[in-house]
Amino acid sequence: MDTFRRLVDAFYRGVAEDEVLKPMYPEEDLGPAAERLTLFLAQYWGGPTTYSENRGHPRLRMRHNPFHVDPDARDRWLRHMRAAVDEIALPPALEAPLWDYLERAAHAMVNTFEPRGIGPTSDGRTGTGLPIRSAD
Repeated sequence: MDTFRRLVDAFYRGVAEDEVLKPMYPEEDLGPAAERLTLFLAQYWGGPTTYSENRGHPRLRMRHNPFHVDPDARDRWLRHMRAAVDEIALPPALEAPLWDYLERAAHAMVNTFEPRGIGPTSDGRTGTGLPIRSAD
């Protein structure tokens, strides 16, 4: 459980500073979200079933459906998670399957391809999906 707690703490340090992801969390304090993710990951990887005992079946897509999870949000989530995985420095034999799962899960959570609104995304595009600058 300690490994997942370290991973999640590192991840949420990035989320706390992210202008797109942070507003998706209803609580001002990210602590409850961090606890839920820690319990979920521990259970998924064979640890205690505390997550399901407290919250029922994970149903990840259903739980994320109220939020605008577009490719930009997914990529931001993956960027923060990649930094967290790198920070905890798992042995390659453990890191590879963890990262594979996290990537697949992030792609599965995308529930819209509609732009969030006006302004640039993390890939330098406007809310319409058009490049900010023309390619000269």
